[in-house]
Amino acid sequence: MDFAENGNRVVGAWETGGQVYWTDLAGGRITEPISAPGEGKGRKHPRIALNQKGEVLLAWTEGTGWQKGGSFAYQVYDPSGRLGAETDQLPGIPAWSFAGVFARPDNGFSIVY
Repeated sequence: MDFAENGNRVVGAWETGGQVYWTDLAGGRITEPISAPGEGKGRKHPRIALNQKGEVLLAWTEGTGWQKGGSFAYQVYDPSGRLGAETDQLPGIPAWSFAGVFARPDNGFSIVY
């Protein structure tokens, strides 16, 4: 699981049954979970970031396992939780690896893997 905060807003991400999800946790209320797009099979290690505009970056691995690499994917969501235009999947994640994500001061996101 992973958490990110920005001012009064807190978001959290987790993996259940091969799919990754995120939700808004601010103010003691939990919103309906939002899943990563597409069929969730073998998705793990979710990471989440929140920028000053309220956009959310959710990143995760796919197909990784014991001593086995896989691919890395991400999706950007608008402040209300709708899918944004930015998404991608990149092969070549080494075994035992996952991404790190953060929001930059220019409101963009960076992904380290």
